[in-house]
Amino acid sequence: MPNFQKEKRLVRDYYEALDLAQNDAIVGVLRDFTSPRYVWRAFHPFHLQNSVDSVGETFWKPFRNSIRHMQRRMDVFFAGKNSIDDGASVWVCSMGHLMGLFDQPWLGIQPTGKIVMLRYAEFHKIENGKIAETAFYFDIPHLMIQAGYEPFKKPTAMHLVQPGPATHDGLLFEDAPAAEGQKTMDAMHAMINDLGTWGLGLPLVDELARTWHDDMIWWGPAGIGASYTIERYAKQHSGPFRAAMSDRSSTGHIARIGEGHYSGFFGWPNFIAKPTGGFMGLPPSDKPCEFRVIDIYRREGDKLKENWIFIDMLHFFAQQKIDILGNLKEKR
Repeated sequence: MPNFQKEKRLVRDYYEALDLAQNDAIVGVLRDFTSPRYVWRAFHPFHLQNSVDSVGETFWKPFRNSIRHMQRRMDVFFAGKNSIDDGASVWVCSMGHLMGLFDQPWLGIQPTGKIVMLRYAEFHKIENGKIAETAFYFDIPHLMIQAGYEPFKKPTAMHLVQPGPATHDGLLFEDAPAAEGQKTMDAMHAMINDLGTWGLGLPLVDELARTWHDDMIWWGPAGIGASYTIERYAKQHSGPFRAAMSDRSSTGHIARIGEGHYSGFFGWPNFIAKPTGGFMGLPPSDKPCEFRVIDIYRREGDKLKENWIFIDMLHFFAQQKIDILGNLKEKR
């Protein structure tokens, strides 16, 4: 049985302190829980930050000033040794929504005075009792849609405020048996290996059936949306995406971990590809574009059943010289 209790306790204590802190105490909380050489990776427009002062001043203080009475609603929480560095580092993963009352503008998005939910996933690297690195990926377009905007014109699947696992067992505060986590990692790695080929000489639905249940659910980011069943996922995302992209690089994952029936990974970027077939209403382009992604998986049996995906769509569009946040007045 693995023992990740110290790492999990650290992150849970960090969340409790951060979520309860008033704005003038946020930087102090970050300093208490992080290493001196802290690295924070986030989606556009925040990107890479290398100090708790910049993390607090650029993200947390403005966000908490705009989204009042913030409440963290976690759906998934697990830990594991990083397979990318052969288990040398331990990471803790959290996923859910940050809910609050949208009372002041944020990033130019106008407030509603109503509940909004910022969908997030987060990886924390734990070293010497401190958080040394964080990947904090969040779906800003998802929040924009809740506020009445249309950031993207041609979603291929369905936009939803996305729920947690169907089994309601994603909060692994107690450690799960190592054998279960290895099964989940094996299923995820098999899927990654298939995906990396971009085609095994099989029809797409047959390729996906090697590692996915037929009634799988792909909880994609705003702009792409959610798909249900292999057939619809192939039609509504995987097929169009593969047709749109060429010259896909190998993966640039920083961490891959799994525990129990859950696993996930993130990269910076995950991969680079050219949207030579056009994508999401954009014209074809030969420009190589980064894709920053977090994926969280739930395994059932020996195959994957659910997948929550965070893609930095604002960064992708910015690389195509389209500033979604800068053109908000045209989007409402």
